[in-house]
Amino acid sequence: MTHNKRLSKSILYSILAITFLWCLKSAEILFGLNLSFMGLVPLDTQGMLGIITAPLVHGSLEHIFNNTFTILILASFLYYGYPNSWWKVLIFVWILSGLGVWFFARQVNHIGASGVTHGLFFFLFVASIFRRDKSSVAIMMIAFLLYGGMTMTIFPREEGISFEYHFFGALAGVVAALIWRDSDPKPAVKRYEWEESSSQDDIDIGDEWQVDDPSEAEEKHRFH
Repeated sequence: MTHNKRLSKSILYSILAITFLWCLKSAEILFGLNLSFMGLVPLDTQGMLGIITAPLVHGSLEHIFNNTFTILILASFLYYGYPNSWWKVLIFVWILSGLGVWFFARQVNHIGASGVTHGLFFFLFVASIFRRDKSSVAIMMIAFLLYGGMTMTIFPREEGISFEYHFFGALAGVVAALIWRDSDPKPAVKRYEWEESSSQDDIDIGDEWQVDDPSEAEEKHRFH
């Protein structure tokens, strides 16, 4: 698959995911639905459903709007940069972040895709540190430029924001990077003609560079 096709496909998948989230929020508003039952309530048996469904629900239009472009960019980067492992990373981050919130978070209803987006960001960040190829580093630099603030939002800041989802999402992203960082082949290193020609044109001087002992050189000069 060419780079352009992979990029187009990654953006398309991200747009489809965002469209689904907006359809849920629109239905909730238009039909007066209450989707809070899809949230994640820690240590509550019924709340375990939220491990799967909580990232699909958002509390307000502002909430879903803030996540829209983050999902679009980070999910596209994930698919484009890691075409073999993206689905493993996404599922792993989704489930592990939910489990972490269910076991350890505050006793409130946790909703929103922020945990997943934090997981994707930290995966891209940590994977690039280990891989160090041009593609992963370039992706990481753009992601960090746009969303580097995620490194701080894993700590408590505002009461109404689930920092626990952020934290466990980030933790899941780091673990996923350690597991699948090498699942995708690194891009081939392009060699230019001047690099090949320069290596072929190197002159083999053998041992001629070695300097004779000064006394021997003087002796040879005297007898010639």
